[in-house]
Amino acid sequence: MKNTLDKKEVDRFDIIAEYWWDRDGEFKPLHKLNPTRILYIREQFIRHFGCDRTLHPPLKSLAIADIGCGGGLIAEPLTRLGARMTGIDPSAESIEAAKRHARLGHLDIEYIHATAEDVAASERKFDGVLALEVIEHASDPHAFVEVCKSLLKPGGLLIMSTLNRTAKSFALGIVAAEYLLRWLPRGTHDWSRFLTPDELEAMVTQLGLTPLDRSGATYNPITDDWSLGGDCGVNYFISASLPPSN
Repeated sequence: MKNTLDKKEVDRFDIIAEYWWDRDGEFKPLHKLNPTRILYIREQFIRHFGCDRTLHPPLKSLAIADIGCGGGLIAEPLTRLGARMTGIDPSAESIEAAKRHARLGHLDIEYIHATAEDVAASERKFDGVLALEVIEHASDPHAFVEVCKSLLKPGGLLIMSTLNRTAKSFALGIVAAEYLLRWLPRGTHDWSRFLTPDELEAMVTQLGLTPLDRSGATYNPITDDWSLGGDCGVNYFISASLPPSN
């Protein structure tokens, strides 16, 4: 299976890994976005697997892999929602940061310092696979989606989020976020690597997955928060399922 790792991207995250849980640090934008990401993920899993949303925790017993988990910003809240989380990241420093923070919260989360391809080679399968703000850093997006698919059990759910390749995303996702507001270090994103929702859904479909949902995440500078909706001009989510085995 083709390796989609971009070593330069891993090195960059190694350098700033100590700031994963600093809400006012390098990853402040992700902390702001996180409640919206968790809301989307929770609802997609409840809908797909028919979970009882009145029960706590609603995602109990679902095995979910978070590819490019970083410091555990997604793995921790999903663990509290009942999921059995496995965080996967090629950045050794990020994995150590995630483990330290999980210990502080007494959370049982499996963290693996590896590439997604490494885990796929072990033939492990999950009910769900997450790849949030990751595919734009992969050297081969199509091969990356194929790796994600290989980690799914039949009937499993894949959720990805990324940035659209539009003039709006260039203005807000790069010029504003990296140069004007300095939410992100300069060079965090390469606009040419962004995928349109149509392009990403085409990859998913070509690989035998069934697209289920496309939703946008929009930032409101007045209220300083994010919300889900139909505007996919900058940030967006896609969910897709692997057909059940016959």
